[in-house]
Amino acid sequence: MELKIINKKHSNDVKKIKVKNVVIGGNKLVILAGPCAVENQKQIMESAEAVKAYGGNILRGGAFKPRTSPYSFQGLGEEGLKLLKEAGEAYDLPIVSEVMDTREVEMVCKYVDIIQVGSRNMQNFSLLREVGKVKKPILLKRGMAASLEDWLNAAEYVAAEGNEDIILCERGIRTFDSFTRNTLDLSIVPIVKELTSLPIIVDPSHGTGVRKLVTPMSLASIAAGAHGVMVEIHPRPKEALSDGKQSLDFTEFKNLMEKAIGLNDFLSEN
Repeated sequence: MELKIINKKHSNDVKKIKVKNVVIGGNKLVILAGPCAVENQKQIMESAEAVKAYGGNILRGGAFKPRTSPYSFQGLGEEGLKLLKEAGEAYDLPIVSEVMDTREVEMVCKYVDIIQVGSRNMQNFSLLREVGKVKKPILLKRGMAASLEDWLNAAEYVAAEGNEDIILCERGIRTFDSFTRNTLDLSIVPIVKELTSLPIIVDPSHGTGVRKLVTPMSLASIAAGAHGVMVEIHPRPKEALSDGKQSLDFTEFKNLMEKAIGLNDFLSEN
């Protein structure tokens, strides 16, 4: 595997990416949370309030949704980004959202602090080159059938265009098992930290697709050494237009945050 830019240069080579008042890749655990999709102002404001109240750091929310079925909710588009930005500003939270099309990169950049490239676009090389030209951090999710080499080379595509502020996100891969939505590959966390300088976070919501597994797999991600965890929350998961089955309600999110902070503190002291 030939990595010319993102490869680890020495043992303490860890890239720290600052987004407003949040540092990803440092010693402090970073929690990214919010709904799978922005549905309306009330929903995203309630979510932002919960993220802030319970100790989260970054607000996530989808405005453009690449769904398996063309008949599923596809997101609110630019209106969703406006609502997400409004919620982030109201609660002093940086925001992250996905871009799907090279033609929309400039528009998405007007609203978000971090640009997400989703799993389905991990090897969309035109999109990787385009986001590599912008001056905002890129959150690059692992493709659902991507090898480690595929994933890291996708990051190299972004870096080769000049943008080295890349956050890797493990979100599960497809295997033969059908109980969970995907198989969360936590072994990738220490491997990525050994091979690259890039920070790595884990998305146990998509990694499992099962609400009751999100908290234990979040804690396992932290124990494995992840710099952060990205989870989906919703004020009323049963009413969610997208991914309600894997979204935590606010009480569950509060419980997760208490355990995550406690575990991170313990690991930092030992």
